[in-house]
Amino acid sequence: MKYELSSKNLLIASPDNTPATKDKELIPLSSILYPSYSIDSNNWVKLVELPSLYSCDEALLLCQISEDEWSAWIPDHGEAVLNSKQFCY
Repeated sequence: MKYELSSKNLLIASPDNTPATKDKELIPLSSILYPSYSIDSNNWVKLVELPSLYSCDEALLLCQISEDEWSAWIPDHGEAVLNSKQFCY
């Protein structure tokens, strides 16, 4: 694949061996710079800050409590309520 940036903030993807105007796919640049992720229960996430010195640095999301809060299980610590700012995925 060959990639080039257009003047309208679109990434143009085309196969290597095709003419420049044939078989192009336009990809909005914002979807590449800011991909959307969905958080689901039963997924492991990386903790930004450890709840204790001996706990694991990952947590298993159990269920969503509110828009920004999740019930999670942290190995070597137990169950905890995490704010979405306390983990990354």
